[in-house]
Amino acid sequence: MAVPAPIRVDAQVASLSQEGVASWRLRLRVPDWPGFEPGQFVMLSPGPRGAAPRTDPLLPRPMAVYRERRADGEDRAGSLREAEIEILFKRHGRGTALLASCAPGDRVGVVGPLGHGFAAISGRALLVAGGTGIASVYELAARLERRAPGSARVLLGARSGADLMGVSDFEALGVGPLIATEDGSLGKRGLVTDLLEAELARDASAHVYACGPTAMMRRCAEIAASRGAPCSASLENPMACGFGVCLGCAAPLRAGGFALVCRDGPVFDAAAIAWEVMP
Repeated sequence: MAVPAPIRVDAQVASLSQEGVASWRLRLRVPDWPGFEPGQFVMLSPGPRGAAPRTDPLLPRPMAVYRERRADGEDRAGSLREAEIEILFKRHGRGTALLASCAPGDRVGVVGPLGHGFAAISGRALLVAGGTGIASVYELAARLERRAPGSARVLLGARSGADLMGVSDFEALGVGPLIATEDGSLGKRGLVTDLLEAELARDASAHVYACGPTAMMRRCAEIAASRGAPCSASLENPMACGFGVCLGCAAPLRAGGFALVCRDGPVFDAAAIAWEVMP
């Protein structure tokens, strides 16, 4: 699969809205956007650019590309000369707090798209996502549904209904979703991996795609392996550069050694990851 070459530009904030308790939807107008593959990400400057360069915080923040649109709002896959990309994120530190302070017209530094996303598949797919990992699977669900309607089922999990991201977008796609919350405030009470166990018990031929907290992805890998189902996991290790230079996002491999999430991933065969020693 050809991977779009990354660009480094200043994007303009089109809109910013809060969704739920601590979730935000950021829309950026990006010149010369080359398109992206589901699962790829961008590095965003920690908050809007000012007249003077910011050095505190210094490092950019990795964010999954949720979806892309033309400036007029129409969905479009493939290469775009000018596009609006959407980023879903949660405010949990100073960098994301600064991003949550953006106003329309502000400039945000963008480098991307980066990494290797989800490979194209045939047959049934189960997309399992929790927390901010939900932002990584929307475009995969959209493309699977366009290619083969009814082939994908989306399973979403969070601590509570207020913590979920993008539910109405998945509903509009017609792919579900099935929901599990730890407090039972929305969907089934429990973990999203409980939903995965039930789905694979009915049909173990599906390809599992997972993104979310490490413990969730590890459990997805275990459940898939127990049923003989393939599983791909999109890792969310902290990173500083996005190009494999800083070595800060290393993930341990079961065969020995390490892979860099930004350069070799973020999507990996879940069976290749040494989950028991993942940070």
